[in-house]
Amino acid sequence: MHIIIDGYNLIRQSVALRRYERFSLEEGRKALIRFTSLYKRRKGHKVTVVFDGWEGGPAEEERDRQEGIDIVYSRRGEKADDVIKRMVQHRGEESVVVTSDRDIADFVSRRGGTAVSSQEFEALIDRDKDRMSDPRPRSDEGYDKDENDVREGVKRKGPSRRLSRKKKTAMVTLRKL
Repeated sequence: MHIIIDGYNLIRQSVALRRYERFSLEEGRKALIRFTSLYKRRKGHKVTVVFDGWEGGPAEEERDRQEGIDIVYSRRGEKADDVIKRMVQHRGEESVVVTSDRDIADFVSRRGGTAVSSQEFEALIDRDKDRMSDPRPRSDEGYDKDENDVREGVKRKGPSRRLSRKKKTAMVTLRKL
C-alpha cells in the first residue's frame, strides 16, 4: 500500500498542524513530516508527501527523503494535484490518497484507488496513537453490553442494507491503515 498525501491540504485541514504553519510554511512542513514518520514507523506503509512548488518553486520537480518519508515538490507552473494524479495513474489500485480536494478524490476513485479525507486520516492516526499507548485489550471496544441490549432471536424484516462494492473496498483499505 502506498499512501500519497496532499501536503498543504492536510496541514491546512488539521488544527494541530495549522498551528505550526502560522510560524512559517517550513515549520508546517516539518511538523507534517514528523507526524507522518511516526505513523510510517508503526505501520510500515510507503508514504509520499506532495507539496506545491508551482508559484515560486524550482523549474524542475524536486524529490527528497526525510525520516523515511518521500517528499515531492512540484515544479514551477505545476500544482501538487497534477503530481498526485500522475502518481495515482502509475500505481492505480494500490494508492491511498489523503486529501480533502474533491477533484483529486474523484480522480483517485475512477482509477481504482482509495481517497481518504484529511480529517479522517488525522483521526485514524490519533486513534492509532491512543491504541499504542493504552495496554488494555480492544476486543469489545466502544461496546458496553447491557441486559437491555440483548435482542437474540428477533427476526428482522425488510431488505438487507448492503454497501456497494466500492464502499466495501474503501472500508477494507481503511482498516489496513
